[in-house]
Amino acid sequence: MRWVVIRALVILALPSGAFAADLSGDFDVLRGTQPVGPARFANWAGFYGGGQFSYGDANVNFSNATQPLVAFSLRELALESEDSVSQWQVLGKTGQDAIGYGGFFGYNMQWQDMILGVELNYTHTAMKVVSSQTPISRMTSAGGDTYDVTVNGSGTFNITDFVQLRARAGWIFDKYLPYGFAGFVLGRANYNLSTLVSGQQNPSTPPVVPCNTVIAPSCVDFSFANSAAESNALLYGISAGGGIDVALTPNIFGRAELEYIQFAPISHIVSSIASARVGAGIKF
Repeated sequence: MRWVVIRALVILALPSGAFAADLSGDFDVLRGTQPVGPARFANWAGFYGGGQFSYGDANVNFSNATQPLVAFSLRELALESEDSVSQWQVLGKTGQDAIGYGGFFGYNMQWQDMILGVELNYTHTAMKVVSSQTPISRMTSAGGDTYDVTVNGSGTFNITDFVQLRARAGWIFDKYLPYGFAGFVLGRANYNLSTLVSGQQNPSTPPVVPCNTVIAPSCVDFSFANSAAESNALLYGISAGGGIDVALTPNIFGRAELEYIQFAPISHIVSSIASARVGAGIKF
């Protein structure tokens, strides 16, 4: 008890400043948490727009494009109903590179360092693809007759432009905004398809070879041509990809991205585009 009284007398005898300093040193934990500066993130929120250039590779599959044309040409013949000549694939897959240009306009919503947004993106290009051709000639029989049949065809497909409605998501790293996107695509294309089915019908039993009107007067030559074409045909599909926006100034940014577009078949032609793109924009 005597030491408690002495301690109390010493504290009372000290100046108030020294007492405060003593408390500060011995009871620093009582200060609580210390204030810090606010977190800083680049401002990507709001409307933006810009221009772009692209280099793309269009891949087009014509393998099934001749089927409806040949089937219509041979619709009343046993040659089609029994031998399915329309299924013979005389056109194939091919590709074509082309440059493009266009613009974009969008809106970003920002939560600290996360970005969600929507964007309209337009590209004008001239991807004209010409199908490879592999004529097929076969000897077959149908309806009791023998046929010497040759199927040939040709096809072109020209993608002129397309527009996308994209959803974007990104994450801010200093002045960089890497992002991914997925979208719905509408485009326009011109296409032209043609087919020719020709040969000879040989009703002789057994068949006479070669079949000609001198040796076998009953031989009949035949030829069926058909075609389909459309300008400004509507394409639709989906897109996906990723890129990065880089802030060059508080309101100007550069852009680089990779993209893949898959279009739905049109007239049995299946097409896709893989492209790389660079651009620049302004934040409003």
